[in-house]
Amino acid sequence: MAAFPQPPPVMPLTQRIQDQFQAAIQVLADSADLLAEPIGQAARAMTDCLMAEGKILTCGVGPSALPSRHLASILADRLDQERPGLAAMNLCGTGAAMVDDADPALGLARQVSALGHPGDVLVAFSTYGHAIGVLGAVRAARERDMRVVAITGGDGGPLAELLDAQDILICVPAESASRIHETTLLAVHCLGDGIDFFLLGA
Repeated sequence: MAAFPQPPPVMPLTQRIQDQFQAAIQVLADSADLLAEPIGQAARAMTDCLMAEGKILTCGVGPSALPSRHLASILADRLDQERPGLAAMNLCGTGAAMVDDADPALGLARQVSALGHPGDVLVAFSTYGHAIGVLGAVRAARERDMRVVAITGGDGGPLAELLDAQDILICVPAESASRIHETTLLAVHCLGDGIDFFLLGA
């Protein structure tokens, strides 16, 4: 195996780690003011959907599939407070849900078309708003008269451009994928907590 070139002298690893924490803290602080209102709006919209016997569909690809699954899990199970499970399902864009010759870009869209109903909510995750499969899912949600909550970062990309007045954009004010993913996870927890607050009180 070829040897890696000797790196130039750099700061101690502990300092790099501390810098990562400080960068994350700064983005979270910036996001607190910017995202509190749209997260609250999304929690209200999702609660209204559930109270009307609708369901929450979540989707994401790559790293964004993780918060998508996590949100669906904490809704169907629980976060911090005991409560009945809520109607939430994570959509999978690959694997057993698709036949061998299917177009991967259509996987999520086909599932939204099959499972979504008017009044349901699609929560779409994409790091920079460019994931083709997620964009297809949002278009399918529009055709099914569903409301969309988009959780992304940077400038929101094409995902933000697909949204209309009834939809909600939660856009992390960061360009680093690490910072976007960290803040997205906190947004997911805030959504779960907000829904519990509306359903159960403080």
